[in-house]
Amino acid sequence: MIIDTHCHLFYDELKNDLPGVIERAEESGVNRFICVGTNMEDSRECLALGETHENIYASAGVHPHDAKDVPKDYVDQIHDLMTFDSMVAVGEMGLDYFRNISEPEIQRKVFREQMQIASQLHKPVIFHNRDADEDVLRILSEFPDVIGVAHCFSSNLETAKAFIDLGFYISFSGNLTFKNSHLPDVAKELPLDKLLVETDSPYLSPVPHRSKSNEPGRTRYVAEKLAEIHDVSLEVIAEKTTANATALFCL
Repeated sequence: MIIDTHCHLFYDELKNDLPGVIERAEESGVNRFICVGTNMEDSRECLALGETHENIYASAGVHPHDAKDVPKDYVDQIHDLMTFDSMVAVGEMGLDYFRNISEPEIQRKVFREQMQIASQLHKPVIFHNRDADEDVLRILSEFPDVIGVAHCFSSNLETAKAFIDLGFYISFSGNLTFKNSHLPDVAKELPLDKLLVETDSPYLSPVPHRSKSNEPGRTRYVAEKLAEIHDVSLEVIAEKTTANATALFCL
């Protein structure tokens, strides 16, 4: 079975049909899900799902786009949320210099503050990185006791190897399946014991569903593409990525 290690089940298109979403996922061999928060409001929604569904886990964090709007007590709020058993990671945090919806300085401050939370709580992190390789690596290096995952990886092989050298996993999403993507060449050079799969649903729906609203069951397409790249069976990819996710998030 396959774990979708990054989905946003609080979006209306998923939340309003959650039993159907879960049923379709299970039919595709995807049976566990990590619902990832991007601000305090939806982190609480992730927690509610995690506490009421045995196959849904949760994370709490602030996405770089939301960094400019954090409440003054957001660090305390994350600490409170992380006391629940279904909370398995801090994040989604990180840097996004492509859109710069929040000022880079604010992004870096909020990223560091969340890394500090993870360090204090001995929890893994889920981080976002877009056009910010150098600064992300610098901040991760400041917290050598923290591990986690580079979610929806889109950078180059050098950056992937640098993340792995710091103890992080690399997670691929639907963009691994896109025509003319450079990511298959990256994925081919990475060890299977450091890889995860995800959807980032409702975003980044894989081929053959590209441009449609995504859902967790389509993690299977990412896993199938990874199997093709590494010339192994889907069963091998499912076993390896599930073991990796189980170890990282203590599932």
